[in-house]
Amino acid sequence: MATRCRRRSNGLTFDLLGRAIGPFEILIALLAVNLAAFAAFGIDKVLAENKSRRISEATLLQLAFFGGIGGAYAGRSLFRHKTRKQPFSTHLGLIAGFQLCAIVFAAIYFW
Repeated sequence: MATRCRRRSNGLTFDLLGRAIGPFEILIALLAVNLAAFAAFGIDKVLAENKSRRISEATLLQLAFFGGIGGAYAGRSLFRHKTRKQPFSTHLGLIAGFQLCAIVFAAIYFW
């Protein structure tokens, strides 16, 4: 049975193609997702003001779930967008809580 990722003693993880995925690559990916989430909240706010077709709440939540929670909260606060929508706010909070638990677990497991 093939493994998806292999961890070596130098701290790098290797993907299926044998490419190294280190802390720098993970940081760049997280920054990109956070920037995308931030931009999506801003774009959705402009679309809402213009009464145009909007970015779905599911898409905004997916960006937050896949690592863009910081950008989502920053965009939400700066653009004052989706701050009073209760189901959306609850889901965003649950995603933040889940990610916090995952970070704590990873810190304990890999420390």
